[in-house]
Parts: sequence; C-alpha cells; structure tokens
Amino acid sequence: MSPTPNPSPEDMSQVAKDGVIAGSLGSAAMVARLLLSTEPVTFGWVVRRIFAAAITAAFVGWAVSEHIQSVPLRFAATGAAGYAAPEVLDYLLKYIKAKGEAKVAEARKGLPRATKPKAKRRK
Repeated sequence: MSPTPNPSPEDMSQVAKDGVIAGSLGSAAMVARLLLSTEPVTFGWVVRRIFAAAITAAFVGWAVSEHIQSVPLRFAATGAAGYAAPEVLDYLLKYIKAKGEAKVAEARKGLPRATKPKAKRRK
C-alpha cells in the first residue's frame, strides 16, 4: 500500500474555497430560518442554536469525509445534521432538565419537612 500523496496548494485552496462557500450558505440559511421564526427568541437562544448547528456540522463533516466519497452527498449529510442539531439539542436539554427535576423531587420526598415550632398562647 503506497502512502497518500501530499495535496497540492491548488487542491488546498479549492477545499478552503468550498468550505467558505458551504459555511456562508449554511450561515445564511440559519439566519433566514431564525428570522422567519414566529416564536419570540433571545440572543442566547440564537447563539446556542447557531453554535449547535456549526459544531455538529463540523464534526459530521470530519466524520463522513472518509466514508462518503461523493462530495454532494457529503455536503448533504453535513447540512442535514447541522439543520437538525438545534432541535436535537433542545430536546436533550428538556430531557436532562426533566430528569434532574425528577431526581430533586425524589430526593426531597425522602427528607423530613422542616416545621416551625408551635407558638405558645399568651394568657
């Protein structure tokens, strides 16, 4: 088995150009998606969703680069994962919060309640 040849500078510049174009299109799509949303949003909510999509798309892009040889199919898989990532993150956060609240309620149920001592009546 022969070693993989080093990529030429032209190949690297083309890959960088494609990455910038794909990232720009993805960012524009996410901004359009957030602007068209009918629910009220906060700045933190927007940042969380954008970072969830970007991080997921980056990891999926790296993961499928060796397994999917077709570039359009690779971009489609990366885009689909980035598109679904904010909803998956929201679901996971709600799930974790519900489980945590259930554990806290379970722990509180076992603790005796602190009661105030009865006040004595004045005569």
